[in-house]
Amino acid sequence: MLRNALLFVFAAAPLAHAAATDGLITAAERSGFQNTGRYDEVAALCARFQKAYPKAVRCFEYGRTPEGRPMLALAASRTGALTPAQARQRGLPVVLVQGGIHAGEIDGKDAGFLALRETLERKAAPGALDQQVLLFVPVFNVDGHERFGQWNRPNQRGPVAMGWRTTAQNYNLNRDYMKAESPEMQAMLALVNQWDPLAYVDLHVTDGAKFQPDVSIQVEPVHGGDAPLRQAGTALRDGVIADLKRQGSDPKPYYMSFAATDDPASGFVDEMASPRYSMGYFMLRNRMAMLVETHSWKDYPTRVRVTRNAVLSVLEQVAAHGKDWLRTAREADARGATLAGAEVPQSYRTTYNSKTIDFPGYAYTRTQSDVSGALMTRYDESRPQTWSVPLRDEIVPDLRVAAPRGGYLVPAAQADMVAAKLRLHGIAYRVLGAALENAPVQAFRAERATPGAQSFEGRQSLKVEGDWRDETRSVARGALFVPIAQPKARLLMALLEPGNVDSLLAWGLFNNAFERKEYMEAYVAEEVARGQMAADPALAAAFRAKLAADPTRPSPPVRRRGWNSSPAATPRGTSVTTCIRCCARSASSKRAVAAG
Repeated sequence: MLRNALLFVFAAAPLAHAAATDGLITAAERSGFQNTGRYDEVAALCARFQKAYPKAVRCFEYGRTPEGRPMLALAASRTGALTPAQARQRGLPVVLVQGGIHAGEIDGKDAGFLALRETLERKAAPGALDQQVLLFVPVFNVDGHERFGQWNRPNQRGPVAMGWRTTAQNYNLNRDYMKAESPEMQAMLALVNQWDPLAYVDLHVTDGAKFQPDVSIQVEPVHGGDAPLRQAGTALRDGVIADLKRQGSDPKPYYMSFAATDDPASGFVDEMASPRYSMGYFMLRNRMAMLVETHSWKDYPTRVRVTRNAVLSVLEQVAAHGKDWLRTAREADARGATLAGAEVPQSYRTTYNSKTIDFPGYAYTRTQSDVSGALMTRYDESRPQTWSVPLRDEIVPDLRVAAPRGGYLVPAAQADMVAAKLRLHGIAYRVLGAALENAPVQAFRAERATPGAQSFEGRQSLKVEGDWRDETRSVARGALFVPIAQPKARLLMALLEPGNVDSLLAWGLFNNAFERKEYMEAYVAEEVARGQMAADPALAAAFRAKLAADPTRPSPPVRRRGWNSSPAATPRGTSVTTCIRCCARSASSKRAVAAG
């Protein structure tokens, strides 16, 4: 298992000599891993790899960026399977290795090309490409990669200059897996739908404090998702961690960010990623995702070496176990199609149970800053020190929702928008050719709707509180029926259940339904309010009690007149005038998703 990795030395001249015959050496190698190349080098290397290994490598474009740059990938295998159809026909697992989703964190590009070349030369992971297809995306955020600068990552040691975190449209791609608004993510999801990778390896560089460990390896499903597939995810994670340890690294299975910012004594809190992130997303597709986070305070040669080792370890693990894991993933697809009526976790939380761990850090002091006035930590990297700190790593399901017994209904007014999202994620649906009259459904009535204070990723988020309730509704022709009985049922629920943190509703795609569109003149509202109180003494008493609760701070007249339609004052179980059914589903056969 790559036991020779400790002998791996980044010496530019020997590596250049070894690769000179085929021109596959990178600008990073030529510089001794002080610099990284621009995107024109990616295009050149992609073509050169295919030319050097025409039977084992295919270079292809899978999309275009908003600034018109080609999004390139390489398919590599010694099985002759260089297309999705060939991989499926041969029953081969596919591993998608992705670099540069945050283009300033560019270790994955240079490490991936190095790992690919050494594997093809059979100098590393010998035989691994005989058992699988490697799909390598050197740079996901291509436009961001070309926004080059020396200060794009000021707390990162090398390379000298690097790309930018977000796209040309200012999207953070590692927040876009669910809403899929960026052209780059839409292209990536199309690539994923075509190839259906068993494992998706997302290569990053972490931010954070100064300490000794050089990398974290996190995998899902481990904490959630399909139970048998969690065993495969755990085996993949543990296998890669064991390989890296043998190679001299100190990998951790949790994200190394302090529980309290800038305070090492607060320890660490492991978390379950929501599906806006790659690691949380692929679990819902019944596939594995690995997050590799090298430590930003390690120098670039070290980070590239560790990333290269991680990629090669994944290839070796999949070569050894991939056929079994692929069978488990397909069985998970079959189980996903049987979730109707089952309680399905929609979110997870970390409990407050903790254990004390010994963590390799550095000596530090915490003193008041004369610049900011805050308590700040200063590290002494010349003095290694073992910290005894708490680790909270018990993760349990939080929000649970019963899956519909039939599926979801999307009214015709919203059908085109929702259908486009479903297609991006590879979720099946059909368009109703005839109206449904008096259909038994469940409707989600939002009693409280709280918009985000400001936009995030170009969207104003929305949080709703409410319940599913049985109703009878008519659904017009042209509505969508989205069956729950399909492999991606978990992903479908995450997209359409209103309480999910990354649902289409939570991302603000239905916000128009929560905006007030009609109103009364003040004198009419006054008459209606008096009429309501005269007809309902309990309502009148509740209104007077509200006024009496804080007589020193009277509400504005418009708010007092509209009190009974305010989400804060509406009795539980009724609908709010600004939100009439944002989502609905059926007790016996279907659920409807209605915004309006």
